[in-house]
Order: sequence, then structure tokens, then C-alpha cells
Amino acid sequence: MLNSVKKLVVVGLTAAVLTGCQSTNPYTGEQQVNKTAKYGGIGALAGAVIGGLADGEKGALRGAAIGATAGAGYGYYTDQQEAKLRQKLRGTGVKINRYGNDLQLVMPSNITFDSSKSAVKSSFYPVLGSVSNVFKEFDKNLIEVIGYTDSTGGSKINLPLSQARAKSVADYLTYQGLSLTRITYYGAGSSNPIAENKTKAGRALNRRVEINLKPAPRS
Repeated sequence: MLNSVKKLVVVGLTAAVLTGCQSTNPYTGEQQVNKTAKYGGIGALAGAVIGGLADGEKGALRGAAIGATAGAGYGYYTDQQEAKLRQKLRGTGVKINRYGNDLQLVMPSNITFDSSKSAVKSSFYPVLGSVSNVFKEFDKNLIEVIGYTDSTGGSKINLPLSQARAKSVADYLTYQGLSLTRITYYGAGSSNPIAENKTKAGRALNRRVEINLKPAPRS
């Protein structure tokens, strides 16, 4: 019994170590937790505890293996998708953020639209084309497109403009072959600013389109 407990503790500690694995982001130079190790480690720990309670030492080891695989699944998938997007979008001006299992692309209006216009710039077509190809390769996400403006002009102008810009991006994605069932879009006007609207530079940052990628519900 004592040996079984010891080995269960070892499995748990191994999982904890995996959870703490870090690497350096090649694009920002910052330290980041490896998502696959994180989710796999948590899964291993949970599997080991459950398996150990059910079947002692053998159950703990078997549960750890199963839990690690299941836990790393979507984390690993998102790792691969994030890496591909960063590779394709490097140097384009599109910012990529990650929040847990969700990915977000932030597209400033200065590279996507002309001033006060809602049609996507032709110079931005190749970038959206690259995005579309990655979305087709990694098709387990729902795609949410949100348009934003700065605070000038008032809601009567900003809301329709932000809606039209979000629709333009969504339409281009569907034109590239993405399923309509994956895509939603809406305009949020001047809400949720990411910079000060008091400065020209801040207003330029607030005029943007965001694409949020979230796990599709399992049927």
C-alpha cells in the first residue's frame, strides 16, 4: 500500500513539473508556459488520482497516461494553430493574442480599410487569404468577427460602420471557402477601446476588426 501511494505521488509530481514547463516565445522574447505540457500535466494528475483510487498502482499509472493524452488534446491543437498563424502573419501588422484555449487576431483598420470605408483594402487580401487557409486547415473553431471604431462620429455612424466592416471580413472568409456555420459577426462601435481616444495614435488602434477563435461545441 505504501509503495502504491509513493508511486502515485511521483506521478502527481511529474505532472506538476510538466505543468511548469516553459519556453521562450520567438516573436516576443517572453517566457511562456508550454500549453501542451500544461494541459497534459493536469490531465495526468487527474487521471492518476482517479485511476489510483479505482485500481491502485496500476490504475494510477494507466490513468495518468490516459489523462495526459486527453488533457493535451485541444491544448496541442491550439498550439499548432497558433504557431501556424504566427508564421503566416509575421510582419503583417496583425496581432495575435491567446487566452486559454481561445485565439484572437487583432487587425488595425489602417491595414484593412480606408478611412470611413467598409470595403477591405485589396492590399490586405493576401493576408486574409492566409488567415482563411489556416482556418480551413484547423477547422475545429468557431469564428467570431467583431468590428470596432474610435469614439468620434457618434453611435449613429460608428455602429453601422463597425457592422459593415465586420461583415466585409466575414464575407471574405466565406468567399475563401469557409463554412457559414462557423462564422458570426457584429459591430460593436466604439465600445471596448484598447487605447486612449484622446490621441490620434490611440484612435487608430481602436479602429480595428477582431477575429476570435473558440472551440466548437462537441455534438
